[in-house]
Amino acid sequence: MIIRVVLLSCAIAAPALAHVTPPVVLASDRDAITTLLPGARRHFVHEVRLTEEERQAVQKESGWRPEEDFYRFYIGRDEQLHDLGAVAFLTEYTIHGAVRVAVGLAPDGRIKGALVVELSEETYPWVKTAIDGGLLRSFAGRDAHEPFPRAGARSSMSAFYADIIAALVRRAALVYEAGVMKRQRN
Repeated sequence: MIIRVVLLSCAIAAPALAHVTPPVVLASDRDAITTLLPGARRHFVHEVRLTEEERQAVQKESGWRPEEDFYRFYIGRDEQLHDLGAVAFLTEYTIHGAVRVAVGLAPDGRIKGALVVELSEETYPWVKTAIDGGLLRSFAGRDAHEPFPRAGARSSMSAFYADIIAALVRRAALVYEAGVMKRQRN
């Protein structure tokens, strides 16, 4: 009986071990889209449902398996309706809270830029250190298959979050390549 009470107490207390901190919004979705797609006059939403084959290709390349039902890309076009690129938002949930990143992608799949749009109050100092050290600027011009440097990491926690952000940027580029670019070519 005592063992049951102890187990029940632990089960009830377990959710209390996780902590939730308020989100810090660094940029709205709208601001992220306009910043990462300069010159775009029209925006369209393109939702992609990856096939099993596409999921496997992304997993083979990155070790990460896309599990979302669909991925949403905000496509920017100029006045003549030429594609200028796309923006995707991806989130990673860590023990210290969520990190949400917006990734701007050129029509050829290269990364135009990235912004951290939302994160937890607790992770903010670590992420800010990496951002101030040039982490986000280091992604511009790369594609999903190139190595991503750990720019801006000055501590182990800053390096941890720099790796999280780099993984999110790479994932966005891989999903764009598999779900948008590949389909446009076919």
